[in-house]
Amino acid sequence: MDDHSDHRAEIRDFLASRRAKITPEQAGLPTSTRRRVPGLRREEVAVLAGVSTEWYTRLEKGHISGVSEDVLAAVAQVLQLDEDERTYLFDLARAARPARRTPSRRRDVEVPPRMQWLLDSITMSAAFVRNGRLDVIAHNALGRALHAPMFDSPTSDKRGRPNFARYHFLDTGSQDFFVDWEAGAAATVALLRAEAGREPHDRALRDLIGELSTLSQDFRTMWAVHDVRIRHDGVKRLQHPEVGELELTYQSVDLPVSQRAVHDLSLYTAEPGSTSEERLKLLASLAATATHTARTNVTETDQRH
Repeated sequence: MDDHSDHRAEIRDFLASRRAKITPEQAGLPTSTRRRVPGLRREEVAVLAGVSTEWYTRLEKGHISGVSEDVLAAVAQVLQLDEDERTYLFDLARAARPARRTPSRRRDVEVPPRMQWLLDSITMSAAFVRNGRLDVIAHNALGRALHAPMFDSPTSDKRGRPNFARYHFLDTGSQDFFVDWEAGAAATVALLRAEAGREPHDRALRDLIGELSTLSQDFRTMWAVHDVRIRHDGVKRLQHPEVGELELTYQSVDLPVSQRAVHDLSLYTAEPGSTSEERLKLLASLAATATHTARTNVTETDQRH
């Protein structure tokens, strides 16, 4: 299947899945007990959006190129898309335009030294930088210690970089580590879905999605739901092998590291005075000791040589 066919399928399945979620009551339409499809009919969406049924049918078949932003906004309103879903729809429309293709905004780049210095200066929060494919490309000592099972997983790449999606779906140990595994897995899939809308020509991303689809039934099921998530924040519970259960708040922010690549900086911290804060402090102490020991061993080795 070529890129255009893939893209049309993404648009078709996304719009159809959102249409199926909106009931006539939610859309302010008269209700009837004799309905053969879940949610709204195509002709109902068309009327509410102010376009012809033929036009909307063509749109839902994936022919989105050339559609004006005003019309897309009307369709998004009828389907009651949230902010992330609306952004995803507009990303799909931009990707379908017959303009010149530009290289991926989120291509691999090296994290500059100043960014690692920033991460290392953060001592009481676990911090890491990840790209749009959910590879962890930089971290501080506590970030490494907090996610030790993921870093030590065979799903990490040859450079030792873990990937949240691979760990979630290809390492059964993730179900012990993430207390709310299903919610975390669904969020992971939704983040990848949003990235696929932003960067439809990212070959490495497509390979990752293909790998996960081939090897994980859970991933295939969640991917078919077409949920989208761009902002990543909330509460996460982890069952850590060294310090026990942790309940942490986390926040991710966009972090431009070059003119053509944007990554996420994620910070995990605990509520002041909580048991989780005490355990996180213990983990930070263990991580600092391990880092100091490693540096001392390297220094002694260099001196012997």
